Amino acid sequence: MAARTDTELVFGGTAARVHGPGEELLGRTAESDEIDDRLRDPAGPRLLLVRGERGIGRTAFAHATAERLRAGGIAVLPVACVPGDGEHPQLLALRLVMALEEHRSAATKRTPTRKPAAEALSAMKHDDRPAMTEALAAALTRPTPTVVLVDDAHHADAESLALLDEVDFDRVPAGIRLMVTAAQHTAPAGPSPSPLPLPLPSPSSGSGSGSGQAMDRLAHNRSAHTIALPRLTLDDATAMVAQRLRSAPDADLMRRLHELSRGIPGALDALLAEWTAQDAIRTADGHAFLGTGAPVPLLPDHDRYVTALRALEEPCGTVATALSILWPLGRPAESLVASSTGLPAESVTDGIRTLIDEGILDELPGHPRTPASAPRGWTFRLPLLAHTVRERLGPVKRSHLSAAAVEALWAGGAAQDPPALPLLEEADAQTYLPDRITDAGFLVDRDRAVTELTAAARSLYPDLERRGMLRWHLGAVRLIEEQYDRDLAILRSGQAASGCGDNRTARTAAEWLVCGPAEGLDPQAVHEAATLLVASAAAEQDWQALSRMGTALWWEGLPLSAMATVSGRVQALWQLEKWQEALTLMLQTERVWQASPVSRALLGLFRRVAEYVLGRPDRFTRALALPEEPDLDPRKAFAFNIATFDVLLGIGDLRAAANLLSTRKMNLELLPQHNRFLWHHLNGQWDEALALARRLLVNGGVLNVVPGHHLLPARTAAILLAQGRPTSADRLISSVRGQVNGPLEHILDHAEAEILRTLGKLGRAEEVLRRGLRAADERGSFYGTDELLASLAEVHAEAGHPDRATACLERLDRTAEQMNSGRTRLLHLLTSGKILGPDSPEARKHLHEAVDLARSRSQPFETAVTLLAAVRANAGPATLLHEAYEHFGEMGATLWRFHTRTAMREAGLTVPGRSQATAENEHLLATLLAEGLTNRQIAGVLRLSEDAVANRLSRLFARTGMRSRTEVVTAVLKGTQMTTNHH
Repeated sequence: MAARTDTELVFGGTAARVHGPGEELLGRTAESDEIDDRLRDPAGPRLLLVRGERGIGRTAFAHATAERLRAGGIAVLPVACVPGDGEHPQLLALRLVMALEEHRSAATKRTPTRKPAAEALSAMKHDDRPAMTEALAAALTRPTPTVVLVDDAHHADAESLALLDEVDFDRVPAGIRLMVTAAQHTAPAGPSPSPLPLPLPSPSSGSGSGSGQAMDRLAHNRSAHTIALPRLTLDDATAMVAQRLRSAPDADLMRRLHELSRGIPGALDALLAEWTAQDAIRTADGHAFLGTGAPVPLLPDHDRYVTALRALEEPCGTVATALSILWPLGRPAESLVASSTGLPAESVTDGIRTLIDEGILDELPGHPRTPASAPRGWTFRLPLLAHTVRERLGPVKRSHLSAAAVEALWAGGAAQDPPALPLLEEADAQTYLPDRITDAGFLVDRDRAVTELTAAARSLYPDLERRGMLRWHLGAVRLIEEQYDRDLAILRSGQAASGCGDNRTARTAAEWLVCGPAEGLDPQAVHEAATLLVASAAAEQDWQALSRMGTALWWEGLPLSAMATVSGRVQALWQLEKWQEALTLMLQTERVWQASPVSRALLGLFRRVAEYVLGRPDRFTRALALPEEPDLDPRKAFAFNIATFDVLLGIGDLRAAANLLSTRKMNLELLPQHNRFLWHHLNGQWDEALALARRLLVNGGVLNVVPGHHLLPARTAAILLAQGRPTSADRLISSVRGQVNGPLEHILDHAEAEILRTLGKLGRAEEVLRRGLRAADERGSFYGTDELLASLAEVHAEAGHPDRATACLERLDRTAEQMNSGRTRLLHLLTSGKILGPDSPEARKHLHEAVDLARSRSQPFETAVTLLAAVRANAGPATLLHEAYEHFGEMGATLWRFHTRTAMREAGLTVPGRSQATAENEHLLATLLAEGLTNRQIAGVLRLSEDAVANRLSRLFARTGMRSRTEVVTAVLKGTQMTTNHH
């Protein structure tokens, strides 16, 4: 099957790439319409100013406008200003005159009697302002129609801007327009940081400079009209990021991007460039995600925001550096900057004012009830710049500034007291103080620091977004000197790391404790360290290490209790799905692990699950009705409930899983993502399931807790196959295979076999199914074999081997009796009905029972499949197809919906929604093309002749206006609808 490179769905995803902007300028529709109307209106303003803050996209907006003008036959003359132009009086005026005269000469092809360009050059040389004024006026009033685009006019000399302001634009012909772009760092309305006099603006500064003041005056010219470009809304920013990445950005990715960039396009592009360079953004199935724990990047030295800050003279750099740490303290930060840096108070005030004028800082106006002269404080206009400045601080300076912040917040209060200073509401109150304590380190009171860091970390658990919990735990470890307390803190840090998915750190912490715990350390803590070590190795899929941990030899010589050793070994064997070995070890060591409530509960769960997998479900089933262990820590009880929940979802017992949620008062939204994926999959909520699957695939979380490690990729592949995407499904299965010494892959074998069956490769499907059954039999596993047996029986029947099909069916019947599983029973009824054929009374009886059983299980997909099978075997009225059709439609199972339409037509039923059915057929056909399937393969998937497929393709091309398969594939990859007159 041909690979599809643009929307791969594989383990780990693929690296995102940043593409250039497309033809459409996103988020600027209203402004584009406005400037077009003004420029095309003969009575419109002669002078249009496009203004906005740094990075807002003034140049891109102006150039897009210019391209539209040129497309309409209007000449555009570009004049770009660059840094340093402001040091040359009248330079812009000279360049305007020269550009206009050159255009006039080229357009009229006549040598003018008067030469304004020469006059302007002479005026500039002799600093003759009246002569330059006259030359500029002459150039503007005499040329042929044109639009002059002056870009980045904030770099222009103030005198030229003043000359433009003096031009009598009433005398300028209607066809002559000036479009001027300039930065405008407009801070929120408010007074200066203090009543002290403001410094004189420097020639290179922005809105407060001579050029900036001249631009402000020009904006008030009666012939001028200003268009201010706003920041992008979240929706517009999302569209922009989708354009750049050629993938739909995840909501969490967009939230981070928008928070750090404030919707400024230049900042969004900078963030995307840095994150993609770090390989932090990954794509899966046409969606882009930010990797778990991806750090906020630093802006490079050449970035526009960094260079703008570095261009400012001192004390601006020092003040900005200090405020990157201290700004959340509000107005008192001004005096703290002075005391921490040694700068005079006046210099700090001057620095703050300049940083505001240059668009680095925003002044926060006071609350309505506070005096107008008292701003609440200051914040960086761009959070990403604040982060960059803070993270580039040297460790000594960062520690001292952080210590100043901590002492100010702690002043006069004990641990856990409210801070002496309230933080600005714009700051993150949950993370600011513990972050500063961590950075301050030994410069603040150690005992209080450890207490507060530990409390803050616990309050943030599990910190899936990694806002700081693990960092604070590690900060506490560094401050603790006594080994006993330090080891307990290391254990907490390892457990925190595991909770937020940092398995490498968790494993390192566990190894430290297991290999050399402090003397007298609580045996329970050491036991938890051993558990953490095995769990983190499994999360890293280090099956070789787990194989070693499953032996007694690996644990010999370690200073561990018998309980920790036994528990560690059993867990390693359990993760490897070596069920019988684990049960044997538990039987031999029962007196050891029964001695502790925690190990008794944990290994008791292991025993129930292992016995279930090995075909002895009674203990597991009885435990579902029992109350929780009363002595268990709530977090451990939650983890045990999750493990049970996973088993129930894995065996397809949705009702029992729902009952567990209810009786144990578990909130579905608080469960791990893989649990929620399985829940949504069984409930037929496939959009929600796929959204979770993509994120888990990108972040490497494709393995569930045992049993059934590979349920997530297998069930995801089943969804993709039902949507008509066999190539994507096959690639996904292949990407998670091949784990040496790892757990069973028979669940993947079933998923792969279904793909092969869909493509008509029955021989290969039989081989894969047999391989899966052999592997399960070698480990004595019954878990998941029901699906393998059902599929193998159908493959044998389709291949013309009824005896083999019957043998598989008999084994499936025995399995259903032994496991007492609703899914296994349904598979047996359904498979027997298909194999025995439509003329068999027993088949009809089984399918009648299957329909009732499927409906009682309330799982839309298996219900719809059962209804379709019942009608095809004449075991139910044809009207059941309507119900199946609706179920498949709600889930987006387009391939199954196609086959149901075929069955409805064969049964003489009217397919509802003819136009919708046509659109679905075309979308499915286009999807199969995008999957790289040939006409012959498509014919096999759709159960049509090759001629029929060719005819459908011809009709698709005719209706959409597309001319090739490549165009169809491109449209699918871009998410374009298959509509008439596509072009």
